[in-house]
Amino acid sequence: MHPPEIRAQALEIFLAGATVADTARAVGVSYPTVRHWCKIRAEPKLASTALRCFRCRRDAGIGSHAHYAYLLGLYLGDGHLTTSSRVPVLRISCSNAWPGLVSACDDAMRAVLARNVQRVQQPGCVSVQSSGTHWPCLFPQHGPGKKHERSIVLADWQREIVERHPGHFLRGLFHSDGCRFSNRVTTRGKEYVYPRYMFSNESADIMALCRWALDLLDIAWRMNRRNCLSVARRDAVAALDRHVGPKS
Repeated sequence: MHPPEIRAQALEIFLAGATVADTARAVGVSYPTVRHWCKIRAEPKLASTALRCFRCRRDAGIGSHAHYAYLLGLYLGDGHLTTSSRVPVLRISCSNAWPGLVSACDDAMRAVLARNVQRVQQPGCVSVQSSGTHWPCLFPQHGPGKKHERSIVLADWQREIVERHPGHFLRGLFHSDGCRFSNRVTTRGKEYVYPRYMFSNESADIMALCRWALDLLDIAWRMNRRNCLSVARRDAVAALDRHVGPKS
């Protein structure tokens, strides 16, 4: 089987006006194979994967991938990539309590790769999911077992995207495994109420990624326990509000 980037390259050359023979010579693949690829070039699934995957297209640089940074945050929190089926499926679980989150997740999937997104109702949540051959290209962290039981390390190109869009990445993390609430404190008989963010995750690696992104924005944080951090200082909450804000 030829790598997906070779197939995408061949289609790109062919769709630009080259003949099948010229395309085959350009990519170093046999004529019958390239002819088969070009014959099915109009299929929607192909257009939504090989031609839309920014990791496999030669002409697709890092650019502005704010939607991807957000989707990456959601995936690390409540996402799962199934690669055992014929076509990989990316699923993000979104609580029924936040219909705005469901729509935001749907929009992000479409902006990054998907042409078709399904919303499957589950007990207490909606599974926002999309099938696509190239989802594994974009989420190399997928693997067997739970995320907190294995290493989660971003690829260099993923770190570059997060460094460009740390606020969108944090928005995805906090929309999945975080919350914003009113904290009540009583001091000397007087009650004080102030907003506060909390983020919880059992994976030490994902917690470290959250701290790193907060540091990129100079947002103060504090670890409450090994699997939970808080953002409580007034200026820090205000800064995080500009990037995350309450769920809707």
